[in-house]
Amino acid sequence: MAPPTPQQPQQTCAPTVPRPFCSLDRARDALRDAHERKIPPLQVYFLMLSAPSIIKVIAQVGYDVILIDQEHSPMDIGEMTRMAHDIQLVSEGRTMAWIRICGHDHANIGYALDTGASIMVPQVETVEDAKHIVSAAKFGKKINGTRSAPPGRWLPGISDVGTNSELTLWENLNNQAAIIIQVESKEVVDDLDAVLTEREEHIDAVGLGSLDCRVSMGLPGFWGEEPEFMEVIQTMNKTLRKHDMPYAGAAMGTPEQVKAMGAGKAFTAVQGDVFSLLASAVENLTMAREVMPAVNTSAANKKANELDAK
Repeated sequence: MAPPTPQQPQQTCAPTVPRPFCSLDRARDALRDAHERKIPPLQVYFLMLSAPSIIKVIAQVGYDVILIDQEHSPMDIGEMTRMAHDIQLVSEGRTMAWIRICGHDHANIGYALDTGASIMVPQVETVEDAKHIVSAAKFGKKINGTRSAPPGRWLPGISDVGTNSELTLWENLNNQAAIIIQVESKEVVDDLDAVLTEREEHIDAVGLGSLDCRVSMGLPGFWGEEPEFMEVIQTMNKTLRKHDMPYAGAAMGTPEQVKAMGAGKAFTAVQGDVFSLLASAVENLTMAREVMPAVNTSAANKKANELDAK
């Protein structure tokens, strides 16, 4: 079987913007452009294992985004930083690094953004959570930003040039890295309108953490069509429509399932390392069991030897 041909990542912002600034520096624009269908949805590979070697392969394939899962995968800050940099370097700026951070810690939000990545923030439950996250992610008191500017990251005359020369570096950076929040309970979905009303300008997309939401509701599995869960989905969709807010989430499975799950989403996780490894492992093992049944090779050898002796 011939190896697959890597795909070119799509132009992830307005066509007039040249690379590499398009993918690395314009994540907010990319989400909005995908939401407005100026470009197709961002195709996302979900890295659930703390495995830098996987990044070095997947970053060559052509995904628009590789999402590093710091929330549920053990890694230190140095490893997270190296993986985010590898995405950008190995893809030659064609694939965006995104990090689902663990918790809402101010320092960790800064560490993730300092890598050059955008962030996905889980377990956002209240208006105060959203206000804290936005504050930690933005520079400048004018917008209540409390992010610290690391002197070793933006070097004078080398890496301190923004994409918009009319703005300061810090204004450029505020406009570039995107913030996706995840809501993961019925209660916060019911209160999502208040969250977005307070911080809508600085939140770039919202995703439903369906697994945690269902766990909190006492429901099994990743998804289902129980009336109470469908009510959560309807409330979520209605609120996002009201605020014209991009939707982020998974779209995996058969072509029909991907099409259905991806409908209306701007940021779609279409594959992940655990899922692809598991599917491939099961498929190949099943095939091997079918085509290689039990054979008594020892008996066959004895019979062949007897025939040879004659």
